[in-house]
Amino acid sequence: MVATYTVFGREVGSHVLSMITLGTMGVIGAVSMGGKQKAKQEGPPINATSKDEEKFIQDFIEKANKEEEKAKH
Repeated sequence: MVATYTVFGREVGSHVLSMITLGTMGVIGAVSMGGKQKAKQEGPPINATSKDEEKFIQDFIEKANKEEEKAKH
């Protein structure tokens, strides 16, 4: 015989309540461990007046980062 509880006017078995509790904790744990997505841009925003200027700045930064990586090796 299973112990029953009245929840919202319905009789619910203790085993059902335990399965719901464990399932809820599992879902919360899985969602919380999902992690955050990496931001696309690291550093300050580029305040360019045109798309060409923005592309030039991004290319320059990328080239400087590649040269810095080569210097480290």
